[in-house]
Amino acid sequence: MTGLRRLPFNGPEGKPAYIPSNNPDGPLSLFADSIEAQQLEVGATLLALVRPLLDATLTADEAMYMLRRTAECLRDALDVAESRGQRMGLPDQALPGTADEVLSQALKRSFIDVQPESGGV
Repeated sequence: MTGLRRLPFNGPEGKPAYIPSNNPDGPLSLFADSIEAQQLEVGATLLALVRPLLDATLTADEAMYMLRRTAECLRDALDVAESRGQRMGLPDQALPGTADEVLSQALKRSFIDVQPESGGV
């Protein structure tokens, strides 16, 4: 969706909400940035709380509660990543190959091979 920014919340009908992306310093864009930052902060906090519980014995209700909150934070983080990726012009679909292969190709394109100058010291 060129020219549009997905907001970090849905519209009244539960569908994704968008605003024009031509004003990144506008009040709605700054509000969306703030919400995204809060969503990522909540996810980081939850992760810090959940990690120690992975080795604990939990009741089914406790485990389900933890799983639901973790899923909510993961959904929010993926929405933030998708929105930011769209603004950067990244493709929506996965790139072919393994993550290592994709990273390797990206690095090869990003860095210029610098050949050491020949000459003795």
